[in-house]
Amino acid sequence: MIKSIFQGVKAYGGSLKLINTLGLWKYFGIPTLISILTALIIGFLSWGLSDNIGSFISKAWPWEWGAETFNTISSFMGAVIILIIGFILYKHIVLALSAPFMSIVSEKIESHLIGSQAPKSNTSNMGLLLRGVKINVRNLFLELLLSIPILLIGFIPVIGIISSFLLFLLQAYYAGFGNMDYTLERHLSYSESIRFVKKHKGTAIGNGIFFMLMLLIPVVGIIIVLPLSVTAASTETIRIVQGYENKKK
Repeated sequence: MIKSIFQGVKAYGGSLKLINTLGLWKYFGIPTLISILTALIIGFLSWGLSDNIGSFISKAWPWEWGAETFNTISSFMGAVIILIIGFILYKHIVLALSAPFMSIVSEKIESHLIGSQAPKSNTSNMGLLLRGVKINVRNLFLELLLSIPILLIGFIPVIGIISSFLLFLLQAYYAGFGNMDYTLERHLSYSESIRFVKKHKGTAIGNGIFFMLMLLIPVVGIIIVLPLSVTAASTETIRIVQGYENKKK
């Protein structure tokens, strides 16, 4: 899986050149606007809710001694929880709503790479949107479910330090999952796509690692994250799918 992770990251190397060569920037306009608006909305909500969550956590300490210290810790914990949930929600909302536009990008990349017309999607724009929502709602639920025990691990002395690393990898996996599905939609059914990504989870993690790191870049990150990550995911997924389909034949 380590090799696949590096392959997923390496795919970003030619993304910018490929976008310029194929003139794909025009397809990223609306998704980029969706990305910016989603980030702003979640950012404002997070700012307002972090204190409330911190206050709620602080009520777990009923004693007066140490209350001030616990309140400080609670405020910090509230901010961390909101930040994690915000990242998760942002990612899945943007990936779901961008499906109709990113499917076109993936198709054009595939046609360029295979030297002939890529398989056309049999799904309407509304169908693509619904599939994107279905995939990302599923992934959102699973990611939140898996994040809870990982967050709890963070409170355990010594081994708790791996909590942040595991959360990062988990978020990366589901980010890569969403990016890969823009290509898989033309080749595999919903259930087949889930099995495919599970089999190639290293590729998803590799793509998602760079996706998550780009979001850490103020302002610029939310603008460039989709163009680069979708292009990288498409090139790597197409490479795997072509071999996958040849084996089926």
